[in-house]
Amino acid sequence: MLKGSEAPRTSAHVSFDPEAFIHPSAQIYGKVTVSAGASVWPNAVIRAEVYEVVIGPRSNVQDFVLIHVGNGTGTIIGADCSITHHVTLHGCTLGDNVLVGIGATIMDGCVIGENSIIAGGSFLKENTIIPPNSIVAGVPAAVKATRDNGAANRFNAWLYTENAAAYARGEHRVWAEIDLAEAARRFGLQRKA
Repeated sequence: MLKGSEAPRTSAHVSFDPEAFIHPSAQIYGKVTVSAGASVWPNAVIRAEVYEVVIGPRSNVQDFVLIHVGNGTGTIIGADCSITHHVTLHGCTLGDNVLVGIGATIMDGCVIGENSIIAGGSFLKENTIIPPNSIVAGVPAAVKATRDNGAANRFNAWLYTENAAAYARGEHRVWAEIDLAEAARRFGLQRKA
């Protein structure tokens, strides 16, 4: 899907689906799989010298994210996840439909249940297990509430899938052209225009 004269910096073990968007400034090394519809944005760094990193379908890895394997664990990201700006994922597993807020850190052995939100700036210490449908915040992070965030998180991931397809076409303002309120309704959400 990527258009442009410069390919992203990758190594021989990197595998990305033809329908994935990889920004040319991304650096991806080791055993890394980027699934269909997923996107890796400017200046993201993904390294898997041992074990592996898997980015699930339609998930997005936003600007300046660092993903690395842990001491004894790979990093697995489920489908329809949003890994927002300046996040660090280190040897953890995220279920489907998870949103990780700006600047959060998730450490080795953590497992995040599906439909969860990790608040910006949170720090999840090693081996933290988060049940599905959780809202997590703090340093160290803990579950603050329980709510199924699946639809909202899938909507956010969909926005990035649409944006990635537009970027591949050389269009950089697709969100300004989408009727966001109508799109949100298709996901079962109410959103102000």
